Amino acid sequence: MVRLRVAVVGAGAAGLCAARHILSRAHAFAPPVVYELTGHVGGTWFYEERTGFYDNGLPVHSSMYQNLRTNLPKEVMMFPDFPFDPELPSFLSHQEVQRYLEMYCESQLITPHIRFNTVVKEVNPVAVETEGEEPRTMWEVTSSDEAGSQMTDTFDSVFICSGHYSDPHLPTVPGIRHFTGRVLHSHSYRYPELFSGQTVVVLGAGASGLDISIELTRVNAQVTLSHSKHVLTVPLPSGLRQVGVLVEVQEDGSLLFQDGSVTEAQVLLLCTGYNFSYPFLDPGRLGLDIQEHLVTPLYRYLMPPAFPTLFIIGICKIICPFPHFNCQVQYALGVLEGTVALPSKALMEEEAQREVERKTSQGVPLRHLLKMDKDQWGYYQTLSSSAGFPPLRPVVQSLYEEVWRQRQVHPQNYRKLNYRLISDTQWLLRE
Repeated sequence: MVRLRVAVVGAGAAGLCAARHILSRAHAFAPPVVYELTGHVGGTWFYEERTGFYDNGLPVHSSMYQNLRTNLPKEVMMFPDFPFDPELPSFLSHQEVQRYLEMYCESQLITPHIRFNTVVKEVNPVAVETEGEEPRTMWEVTSSDEAGSQMTDTFDSVFICSGHYSDPHLPTVPGIRHFTGRVLHSHSYRYPELFSGQTVVVLGAGASGLDISIELTRVNAQVTLSHSKHVLTVPLPSGLRQVGVLVEVQEDGSLLFQDGSVTEAQVLLLCTGYNFSYPFLDPGRLGLDIQEHLVTPLYRYLMPPAFPTLFIIGICKIICPFPHFNCQVQYALGVLEGTVALPSKALMEEEAQREVERKTSQGVPLRHLLKMDKDQWGYYQTLSSSAGFPPLRPVVQSLYEEVWRQRQVHPQNYRKLNYRLISDTQWLLRE
């Protein structure tokens, strides 16, 4: 039997997970080729002090800031077959997660298969005809190494694992030309001391917006948190006030908010999320519509129906990332091995469209259609039952939901708690 060749774009958590499972199925797959833009594994978990651009002109990939700690406990975050060190606290620093990914890479012998400092330029489908057989799709991956030399390799399948936290979404702010202070996106935020004693307006109260706002108050910054949510009723630091959506920057440089309040600021910090960006793909050729916050159609949130040997791993948001990657990768490999039977292209398109309609009928805005949250548990169950791999343990959902509750009540203190899993269904609060 001829083994299938698979390319993996990215050596962050998703890419390492893909490589690990490909290597474990040596009967069906040749060792993968993993393309990595930087000189290290870890993706966005690798902290870099520098911002802006690398020496080669490419933008700095990581959005990690110095004091970031996980907002999910390690008992929920871990790959199901590779636990974190039990001596570590539940909520980890980014350095500890980076070390975990490096250990995962080493233990699974993935490093020899990674092409570091290699930029993927193009990923294109090509039709290959063999006498007596139906035409099949292969993939040409064109890459460029550190020296600038280009190379094209051919594969049976491509796993896109390049993440979606590297292309900052910059909202349109009416009158922004009048603002005389500093404007930056959280992608370029590294530590709070630079803003000590300053007046800062933070746009967006997602996980990063709230975290960064809280840590800015610890260096005596006066923080105004502008967002579209209901007023947060949780305990917040005294140096942090909430306002409505930013309407405009007025001619005198002050900021006008939807609730009528006006403030002046030295810094405007945009915690406004990220765009989906796959510059090496030709969306039209693949039958895909790639927008800033949405990619459609994707069957099972994974593959374009027109090309079901191309897999975009980890595109969903509000998930348990590492278990999510683990489920998606195993399902995708089941598709390639033939243990998962796919419906026709038309039926896959219909199912993807039905999923969009289901969410929009519930009032979900288009920009949030890839947010899973409570839907993730049924999704993992569907993938595991279809592909025949062990389902995610119920205790993961149980602890995830408990931590979500704690985060709503104690946004400053929930990370002080430590947990321990004691069975497939039970967890304990550690002293």
